[in-house]
Formats: sequence, C-alpha cells, structure tokens
Amino acid sequence: MSARAVDGRVPGRRGLATRRRLLECTRTMLGSTSYRDLKVVDIAREAGTSPATFYQYFTDVDAAIAELAGEMATEGATRLSELLANTTWAGEEAGDSVRGLVIGFLQFWEANRPLMSVIDLLAAEGEGQVRATRADLLATFSTGLADRVRSDGNRSGATSPWAMASVAVTMLVNVAIQREMFEASKIPADDLIDSVARLLQAAVTGTVDA
Repeated sequence: MSARAVDGRVPGRRGLATRRRLLECTRTMLGSTSYRDLKVVDIAREAGTSPATFYQYFTDVDAAIAELAGEMATEGATRLSELLANTTWAGEEAGDSVRGLVIGFLQFWEANRPLMSVIDLLAAEGEGQVRATRADLLATFSTGLADRVRSDGNRSGATSPWAMASVAVTMLVNVAIQREMFEASKIPADDLIDSVARLLQAAVTGTVDA
C-alpha cells in the first residue's frame, strides 16, 4: 500500500507518524465499535488530531480499513507460509506438528478478528479490493498445501491437489470464524484443535499419525 497523502504528496516523518497513528486507532476502534458506526471524527479524536488531518491521508474510513487489510494480508501471508514450511506431516512428530499449524492459524485469525470480520463482511458484499486482499492472504498458504498434497504422491486420493488444499483452507477459515460458536457449544478447545488437525493431516497426506 502507498504511504502517500490523498493529494499524492509523500508525507514527511511527522506526517507518516500521524498517518500510522490514525491507522492504529482505526484498528483498535474496530475491536469495540461496529464497522458501520465507525466515524472519521471518532478516529481523529482518538488519534488526537482533526477530521481534516484524517482526510489528508485517507478519503474515508473504508480507505483506512483497506490499508490495514493490505498490511495484514502481506504480514499474514508470510506468517502462515512460515507455519506451513515448519510443519512435519509424517512420523512420530507429525500429530503435534500439524496441531501446531492449526493453533498458529487460529491464533493469527483471533489476533486480527475485528479486522477479519470487516473484511469478510465487505467481501460478502462484493467489495472487489477487499475480496482480492482476502484472497492474497490465503493464496500462498493454499498453494503450499496443494504442493504438499502433490509431493506426498497424492496418497490422500485427491483427484486434484488444489481442490483438496482449497477445501482444507476453507475448513480452517470457517473454524476460525466460528470459534465463539464452538465455545458456546462447550466443545473443549483441545478437542477442537485435535479434530481439525486430524482432518487436515488426513486431507493432505491420506493418513493420520496420533
């Protein structure tokens, strides 16, 4: 994402600091304020500046959220790819390793839950840029899973490694989104993680190591 002001100028050090403060206040307020109720004047007040200053850097609240989403997608794609690269899929350590991958994925989603909720809402409404950002977040991770299915000699029996990986990623995302529902159903977190990990390992390798 560009750090330029709305008029195309490149802000100086103080301007960049103000811009960053506005973004962080937007992120923080998403955790306590409904996206539909979030106003420029409230963000500016929280950041200790004026609405006019906000508009120097962002055209509206959605522009600030799009910036945050882009940053999160870039950082998240790297983090999720690292989790995947460090996962062992076979042998005695496989079960714990895949559980670690599931835990890391869920922790990432939870840490970004307020922003993720807005991204999901806007993507469902057909907002193109946000939908693309969400896809960017998961693309490398999905490709890595597909490569893993393929490199395992497709022992999972999947006719399409990409289809299997896409279904597996969809499972992870939906479990992350529905964490509160599982908690309300009194499903222990360890049981949930273990179940997801076993399904993921079976999908990718065709076997499950306890």
